[in-house]
Amino acid sequence: MALPSYATPAEVAWHYGFRTFCGLVLLFLMVPILVIVPLSFNAEPYFTYSEGMMALDPEAFSLRWYADIVKNGMAAPKAPFSWDWIVDSWSNAQWIHSTKNSFIIGFAATLIATTLGTLAALGLTRPHMPFRKAMMALLISPMIVPLIISAAGMFFFYSKIGLAQTFPGIILAHAAIGTPFVVITVTATLAGFDSNLMRASASLGATPTRTFFKVVVPLISPGVISGALFAFITSFDEVVVVLFLTKFEQRTIPRQMWAGIREQISPTILAVATLLVLVSVMLLLTLEMLRRRNERQRGLSPG
Repeated sequence: MALPSYATPAEVAWHYGFRTFCGLVLLFLMVPILVIVPLSFNAEPYFTYSEGMMALDPEAFSLRWYADIVKNGMAAPKAPFSWDWIVDSWSNAQWIHSTKNSFIIGFAATLIATTLGTLAALGLTRPHMPFRKAMMALLISPMIVPLIISAAGMFFFYSKIGLAQTFPGIILAHAAIGTPFVVITVTATLAGFDSNLMRASASLGATPTRTFFKVVVPLISPGVISGALFAFITSFDEVVVVLFLTKFEQRTIPRQMWAGIREQISPTILAVATLLVLVSVMLLLTLEMLRRRNERQRGLSPG
């Protein structure tokens, strides 16, 4: 937005000074993330920029670490590419194994968290809900309590009921962590919901079930989807709870990265991290599109 012609020198200084400050803050936040992208193409097995990379020598760059994602752990990684090679990679490659677990656990936990969080938000937005503030504080407590405490508590509790080191256990743990994000986003969406639409639907003869699925769900769907994406990102990136509750069969991508840093330093970790950054960017763009769609539905101009 351009400054008006009548802006004073102080306003001009504030305008450009504030934008410069915001740019520096953004640079401070982004540089540690973006610096790993060029390193993931390093031809050498190091976590530092080589002289060839600094000189932009094409020989100093390689895709070997991206190939290692699908080869590491294979029984015959140097075999000719064939259907047997694909089966070998799918069954034995450690990073592929972790990726499969991350998506399975993430989707299952997101489904549970979205269902529970949406129902909780619908109840919390009712004006006659007793102890509404206390219930809201209880539901979002997993966001406030340090993860190490939650992970230790889940470990001792799940160990007693036989859910530790099982897929159902880690899925339920991730669902508990992701539910607060769904509650907050859906509650924020319901804050602008016009309850007169429900009364109008009932006056036209619609049942409560039909009103819910035909009126309420389409209007709150941007908030529900946004909450689901936040829950999925939380599950996909979570490592503390995974360290407590999983064994090798349930190892996820963050757990595999943790093991790689401790046991075998390899730039493959940087290649995986780069791919995760791309996935996060895509999800954030999806969230922004949903936010703009929600504003348009509420009669606001997206901005």
